[in-house]
Amino acid sequence: MVFSLKSAVKPSKRSRVLVRKETTAAYLFLLPSLIFFLGFVIFPIVLCVWTSFFDSTMNSADVFVGLANYKELFQDKVFLGALKNTLIIVVVSVPITCVFSLWVSSVIVDLKGWATSLFRIIFYLPVVTGSVAVTVVWKWMFNNYYGIFNYLGTKTGIIDQNINWLGDERYALACIILILLTTSVGQPIVLYVSALGNVDASLVEAANVDGATSLQAFWKIKWPQIMPTTLYIVVITTINSFQCFALIQLLTSGGPNHSTDTIMYYIYYSAFKLYRYGYGDAMGVVLAVMIAILSAIQFKLGNSND
Repeated sequence: MVFSLKSAVKPSKRSRVLVRKETTAAYLFLLPSLIFFLGFVIFPIVLCVWTSFFDSTMNSADVFVGLANYKELFQDKVFLGALKNTLIIVVVSVPITCVFSLWVSSVIVDLKGWATSLFRIIFYLPVVTGSVAVTVVWKWMFNNYYGIFNYLGTKTGIIDQNINWLGDERYALACIILILLTTSVGQPIVLYVSALGNVDASLVEAANVDGATSLQAFWKIKWPQIMPTTLYIVVITTINSFQCFALIQLLTSGGPNHSTDTIMYYIYYSAFKLYRYGYGDAMGVVLAVMIAILSAIQFKLGNSND
């Protein structure tokens, strides 16, 4: 007698009903999140792209201008300067954040439990403190009259006179990057400590027995196992660097002479100061495309190393 495998595993009517009910219940539970996602993520994205093709201002009707906003962008010296500053921030801050976080994590992960936790708290504190509070402290430290940097610099003879750190084009952007670094390393350190703690210790011990150096053990054993964490950190840090806004708004407002403008700040300035919503949306689309392309490249490179 020949039995059909298809008929042997065919679910009963009751099983089909139960699967249907479970599926329906799952979709019902997902429905609130789906509505929120569609209403507050997808719809604004579509509206932003749509508005970027219009001359949209507060006091007049929208006028369709096609690609005029995009053409104007790449003839706008302020936007090109903001683009340059944004790329400088990304190129400088992302590698330093990742390398410094990995180095600190490699050092503290082998300490006693209470010491590792203490250092994680110290480095993560700026993340949970809030950007406004952190920025106020840094603004005081950079003050050109009574800031701690000028005080220590003049007392030790490193500088001859007080420097207007945030008001001088030569130093303003570097100060922004420094502050961004201090607020960006907290989360990567916590993630790296967790990833390094999950590395198979027996493999490291075997490598040490075979005569491998600490660097060789790290590169051959630990690094491949923390690559997924590294990829996540690189992508998230890149996106956060592209979206640098709060520091600019609270410290320099893009000055002096647009030397600290970023794309995010210029979007805000164009849309909510000049009321050029279509122009600001065009910048938002360009920024989103840049982030998407760079993130895709990072994912591609990360997957190619697996």
